[in-house]
Amino acid sequence: MKIFVLLSRFPFPLEKGDKLRAFHQIKELSKSNEIVLCCLSDEKVSKEDTKQLEAYCSSITVIRLHKLAIYFKLIGSLLFSDQSLQVAYFYNKKAQKTINNLIAKHQPDHIYCQLIRVTEYVRKLPIPKTLDYMDALARGMERRVEEAPFYKQWFLKTETNRLKTYEHFIFDDFDFTTIISEQDKNLIVNIKNDTTVVVPNGVDYSTYQRKEVTKEYDLIFTGNMAYPPNIDSAVYLANKIMPLVWKTHPTISLVIVGAKPTSKVLKLKSTKIAVTGWVDDISEYYTKSKIFVAPMQIGTGLQNKLLEAMAMQLPCITSNLANNALNAEPNKSVLIGDNPNDYANHIVQLLENTDLYKTIAENGYSFVKKNYTWEGSTSILEKLIRSKTDE
Repeated sequence: MKIFVLLSRFPFPLEKGDKLRAFHQIKELSKSNEIVLCCLSDEKVSKEDTKQLEAYCSSITVIRLHKLAIYFKLIGSLLFSDQSLQVAYFYNKKAQKTINNLIAKHQPDHIYCQLIRVTEYVRKLPIPKTLDYMDALARGMERRVEEAPFYKQWFLKTETNRLKTYEHFIFDDFDFTTIISEQDKNLIVNIKNDTTVVVPNGVDYSTYQRKEVTKEYDLIFTGNMAYPPNIDSAVYLANKIMPLVWKTHPTISLVIVGAKPTSKVLKLKSTKIAVTGWVDDISEYYTKSKIFVAPMQIGTGLQNKLLEAMAMQLPCITSNLANNALNAEPNKSVLIGDNPNDYANHIVQLLENTDLYKTIAENGYSFVKKNYTWEGSTSILEKLIRSKTDE
C-alpha cells in the first residue's frame, strides 16, 4: 500500500512530540507499506536530518515556508478572516501546487495527515484520508488563556474559538480520524467524535532502558522548553514546589532538560537547579536522575516524557491532568500531586522510603511496557487505514 504522509514539520530531530510520533509511525508503517513523505518546514532541514528518514520512505519532499511571508499572512488572517492561525500559518498556495503535483505523480492509496495544520491541502481530494488530530489543540489553547498576560488573552481566546470551529468542520472531510488519548478524544466537538480511534504513542525501549550509574541529580523534568505547558511546569516546579522540599532537604537538586529554553526557564538556573538546553541523548539524563517530576497544569495530549521516564524505571510524580491521558494507577504506578505540598511530600517520601521508591518505579515500568509500544499503537493505525482499502 502506498501512503502519502503530510506533516507540518520534518520529523527529525525528535525534540517535539509531533515529530516523535510521526517518526515512529513512519518507521513502523514502512515495514509493510511504501511511504511518500511530504513535510512543510519554516526552517532549513539539514541533509543529516533527511538521511534519518531515507530508510523508511521511497520519496521525501520538504516544502520550505518562509517566516516573513507567514507573518504577513497571519496579520491578514487575524484581521480580515476567521481562519484559524494554526491553519493559516502552514497554508501556502505554492505549497498547494507542489502537493497537488506530488499526489498526481505518486498516486497514493491513502493520505495520512498529522494535525489540522495541513488538512487544507488535501481535504477535498477524492482519495481515502486519515486525519490524526494528535491532541485537542483548541482545548490546549483554551487552558493557556487564564495564565497568559492580559495583552495575550484576546488573541488566545480568538484562536481558541477558531480552532474549535475548524476541528469540528474538518472532521467530515476525512474517512478516519485518530487521536492520542481518550481524554483528548472527548474534547473534540463533533457529534461523531465517538468514531475517532485512539492511537497512543509508544516508547523506543532500545534507547530508554535502565542503566546502573552514579546519580548526579535528585529530580528531573524534561520537554521542549519553548512549549508553554512545559515552561509553566518548569516554573511551577522551581518556584512553588522546590522551596517546600528545600525546607527539610536543602541539598536536593533538580535538572531541567530540553531544547530551546526560554528566558523564563533560563532564569531558574541556580546552584541547585541546572538547565541544560538541547542534549543529544536525553536518556543519559534520565539515567543520572532519581525521580521524575512533571507537574503539568495546562496543555493536552499524552506526555511522552512520562512514558520515557517510566521506561527508564524512574518513579514518576505528575498531575491528574497528565495522568488522565496516561491512565496509570495512582499510588501504584505513579504518584499524583494536586498542589505544591502534595508534590513536595511525594518527593520526600520517595527519597526517604526505599520500598516505596522501588514499588512505584517497578510498577510504572511494567505499566508502560504493557500498554505503550510503537509496534502496538501503529498497528491500530495501519488496520484503520487498510480497512478502507479492503472495502
